[in-house]
Amino acid sequence: MQDKLTQYYKRIPRVTKHLLFWLVFVAFYTLLYGSFNEDYLFQLKMQLIYLPEKLIATYITLYWLLPRFLLKEKYLTFFSLLIVLLLLSGILHWAVTIYIEIPLYYPEEGSIKFWYPNKILKSATYIYPVVVLATLIKFFKHWYNYQAATQILAQEKLQAELKFLRAQVHPHFLFNTLNNLYALTLKKSDSAPTIVLKLSDLLNYMLYECNTDRVPLSKEIELLENYLSLEKLRYGDHLDIVFNVKGDVDQHVIAPMLILPFVENSFKHGVSGETDEAWVSIDLNIKDGLMTLKVDNSKSGLETKDEQQYKEGIGLNNVKRRLELLYPDRYDLKIMDTDESYLVVLKLEIEE
Repeated sequence: MQDKLTQYYKRIPRVTKHLLFWLVFVAFYTLLYGSFNEDYLFQLKMQLIYLPEKLIATYITLYWLLPRFLLKEKYLTFFSLLIVLLLLSGILHWAVTIYIEIPLYYPEEGSIKFWYPNKILKSATYIYPVVVLATLIKFFKHWYNYQAATQILAQEKLQAELKFLRAQVHPHFLFNTLNNLYALTLKKSDSAPTIVLKLSDLLNYMLYECNTDRVPLSKEIELLENYLSLEKLRYGDHLDIVFNVKGDVDQHVIAPMLILPFVENSFKHGVSGETDEAWVSIDLNIKDGLMTLKVDNSKSGLETKDEQQYKEGIGLNNVKRRLELLYPDRYDLKIMDTDESYLVVLKLEIEE
């Protein structure tokens, strides 16, 4: 509704907006002062007689003082010139009083001297309300446009960063999977064709299905299952993998490629150095709109370069930043490092 009103307002020509402003201003003071003596026609004439000086003061402020000084934060200069302008407007107002209003409507008062400082200062007070009102409207319009432009730029920057982070995941994951395929081809494994087929499914998902802000959680789980199948083919009986899913996954959506980096890191930097008794345990639980992911994996007693990179790798840094951007104040991430294992616990509020 607000967007429609904003679009409608923008379509109104500037001249029409200004005419409406002055019509409302004249009508308001005509009704206000006219109600004292029930003489609305006389008050309308008075408002029209003194309107030119208010127009001059207002538009000098709006199109010279405001852009040149106030918006450039030259406050002292702005207010100094504004005071001078109001004093000059007061002189003009007093001139209109003694040379137009009094001769037309109060000829019996005779001639009145022009230089009358108290009257000039009082006349200036008739000018400043409309000048201040118009200036405030113009200033807040400028502030609103600035905030809107800033918000658009921030949103564009956010989207650009998210696209970069998501694009970064694809070659990172592909590189690791191709390494797995290379290792199997060296062994002349019969599983190589199966890996190529599953890799094709994974690439199809990454290239065509996950190029949106949100994807079904069930699709991300299917991606994990395919990835785990690849790792099982690679490690065979040397690795024990457990993957449990609880809760209704079909009714929720999540940012794409958000879970995989945690699982991928558990293999690449966690168990890749293990030869015996290596294990990975993954638990995914959805309850009341809260997804809890636990990725636990074994590690060797001696920290290797790969294990050290577990907490500094592209995948984890990437997903941490994406969580900050996509789920601010809606997630909790903990990484626990013990002598025997790494444990990642991610709690995330997801949408239906």
